[in-house]
Amino acid sequence: MHAKDTPAVPVPLSGSTTAERYRHVRRCTEALCGPLETEDYVIQAMPSASPTKWHLAHTSWFFETFLLEPFARTHRPYHPDYRYLFNSYYEQVGEMHPRPQRGLLSRPTVSEIYRYRARIDEQMLELLESAHADQWGEINRRIEIGLQHEQQHQELLLTDLQYNLSVNPLRPAYRSDLPQLADRAVKPVDWVEFPGGISELGYAGGGFAWDNEQPQHRVLLQPFRLATRLVTAGEYLEFMTDGGYRRAELWLSDGWACLRESGWQAPLYWEWRDNEWWHFTLGGMQRVQPTQPVYPVSYYEADAYARWAGRRLPTEAEWEHAAIGLSVTGNLADSGYLQPLPVSAGSGLQQLFGDLWEWTASPYTAYPGFRMPEGALGEYNGKFMANQMVLRGGSCVTPVGHIRPSYRNFFYPQERWQFQGLRLAEDA
Repeated sequence: MHAKDTPAVPVPLSGSTTAERYRHVRRCTEALCGPLETEDYVIQAMPSASPTKWHLAHTSWFFETFLLEPFARTHRPYHPDYRYLFNSYYEQVGEMHPRPQRGLLSRPTVSEIYRYRARIDEQMLELLESAHADQWGEINRRIEIGLQHEQQHQELLLTDLQYNLSVNPLRPAYRSDLPQLADRAVKPVDWVEFPGGISELGYAGGGFAWDNEQPQHRVLLQPFRLATRLVTAGEYLEFMTDGGYRRAELWLSDGWACLRESGWQAPLYWEWRDNEWWHFTLGGMQRVQPTQPVYPVSYYEADAYARWAGRRLPTEAEWEHAAIGLSVTGNLADSGYLQPLPVSAGSGLQQLFGDLWEWTASPYTAYPGFRMPEGALGEYNGKFMANQMVLRGGSCVTPVGHIRPSYRNFFYPQERWQFQGLRLAEDA
């Protein structure tokens, strides 16, 4: 299937069978590629941002490797070299093509990758019809992991594509038809106070959750306050105008070194044009709207801003405690904006879900009692529990239904090409 022939994003199914859910998630991934030209699939502008066609192939490799190979009796490898080309980081599966060199692969072609996806889909649906009853429990568990994994790559596909397109001097839009933000007043920031005490951190429900969200355990929280909304671009501009990127006292030592080495003067994608700030979005170049949440910023930038504002970033335990019981709704990918929106009305905590991933002050480590699962799938989260920081809440490109209060995202503190923003906290 060529990119121009991909269908529109289908309406999410309710009460769907496993096969229907599988088809839905797979179609959603391909639908994201509908606006692309063939050349767009191949570029890789930095080692961390994979080409679009690699995402399409890797998500299929996942199902072939972890489901078809062990459970489909008649399965034969689609191509003997795909196991190497499209392995991401699973050392127990075997060697892998170097991540920084994914953009050097002109072959297999985009058309070949779509044929690969189609063949894996055929075999997966056959497996669902023919699997033995005694294998179904493990098959179903792995399919759910595979679909959740593909939804993660739907988000990564868009964030990587935005970076890959941003280095082009033409600043081409992924979609020129995206809704434009109206210039409107933003609701003043307020504070919600929490008394502290013993709280439960982590997932303990009956549905799906990643291993790094478990086990649920007790934490002691001191009284704290949380800002009702995300920090806006206008507020961040005040930090910049006050010399925020020139004042070493505001920055962590590693952050200041990173700033000086990289030459940071503003958030990623921001450009000074005609005496005003513009930024590159999935809809192309747009003026920075002061009322829009600021993005994307690294942990170091978020921490420096919080210190300048006389506040701090929340811990992940504080963030999750505040989110428990709230409706998991917001400006997610299904809204169609594909960028964060200003808050102009409402009360209480807002933007906890969607809009932007929110940096927390918590390092990404294992919860008490965590045990890494055995086998290659055990490498999914556990082995990355060092030197990264936790983000919470999802973003405007997170698939609907994929986020929950206990979801833990994680990135290195200097990384800032994801949809990352910040919310302030303070001691009560």
